[in-house]
Amino acid sequence: MDKNLHIIIAGGGTGGHLFPAIAIGEAIIQHAPKSHIQYLGSQFGIEANVLPVKSLPHSLLPIRGLNRSITFKSFAQNLILPFRLFASIKRTRKLFDELTPDIVIGTGGYASAIPIREAIKRKIPLVIQEQNLLPGLTTKMFSDKASRVCVAFPESAEYFKNEVFVTGNPVRIGIQNGDRKRAAQRFNLNEGKKTIFLFGGSQGSRALNRLMELSVDELSEDGFQILWQTGPQKSDRYKKNEKESVRIKSFIYDMADAYSISDLIISRSGALTLSEITLCGKASILIPFPHAAADHQTINAKALSEANAAVLIPEHNLTAGKLIEEATALLNDEDRLTKMAQNSKSLGKPDATEVIVNHILDVARS
Repeated sequence: MDKNLHIIIAGGGTGGHLFPAIAIGEAIIQHAPKSHIQYLGSQFGIEANVLPVKSLPHSLLPIRGLNRSITFKSFAQNLILPFRLFASIKRTRKLFDELTPDIVIGTGGYASAIPIREAIKRKIPLVIQEQNLLPGLTTKMFSDKASRVCVAFPESAEYFKNEVFVTGNPVRIGIQNGDRKRAAQRFNLNEGKKTIFLFGGSQGSRALNRLMELSVDELSEDGFQILWQTGPQKSDRYKKNEKESVRIKSFIYDMADAYSISDLIISRSGALTLSEITLCGKASILIPFPHAAADHQTINAKALSEANAAVLIPEHNLTAGKLIEEATALLNDEDRLTKMAQNSKSLGKPDATEVIVNHILDVARS
């Protein structure tokens, strides 16, 4: 590069938007070490906790998403939304004046809309990275003004007027490099035993936790061991279910090792989760979050189930008995489990982050 780049990466609210942003930023620094990257998110998103812990340069806007629940609290939150919007626009303009970015990258979520809009207004080059098969609202609003749009699924192309680049999703560095033996020691599990890994995203899932609570005894009695991530606010309630073959964690920081010891994953079907599952080549039972915008988690999961890489079960069809039946059938059928894992691996895109960063640097150079 002929100059040091000043880059704003905007995205957050959930881990599905934040962790791709961090993965992209880390990869840019590897390619252009003198670049200055500023992450831009929301005070109310997961980034408010993650970015300070990682000591990454960041700014947080007072914006938050529209609360769709019907309660007095949600009504009050929505009532002050216009004031939060005005304050966030003002803060964003000031940041752009101070940072004078050469390029802006948007990874989606409500936290990215205002910075993306400001980039377009100032004619600053913009790259959008969309994780889900069905594009999110922010992507749909601004994609036709972006210099490049990178998508994870080829099926996403039909939702765009302009050309898109099918790159896959950026994932955490080394996510596929876990070690089963080390993982067994880390989680105090048996390296040789078939292992189920259940998690519901970075915040956990109440529905999945309840299903596992009703299933865990029978699954462990059938000879399987379970690694169970409950979410940071929920572990105390479920800790009583821990035993020799069941390990319960509020949050797992080393997901690479967690993936490495798992023979079957039970999870939601957020786009980033699926990118990690396929990159690691794991068979899965996917239970889409039924209230995701435009039901995009179901659309994501269908891409894997149609490739025979996963079993898709809608939450409203799922009982503890059905979960036990499906998991047991898979884990006891070595040929099917192996074939699903192979199909999953074939869908993974190990060079996705590299390809996305090449697009970003190409736009920045032009």
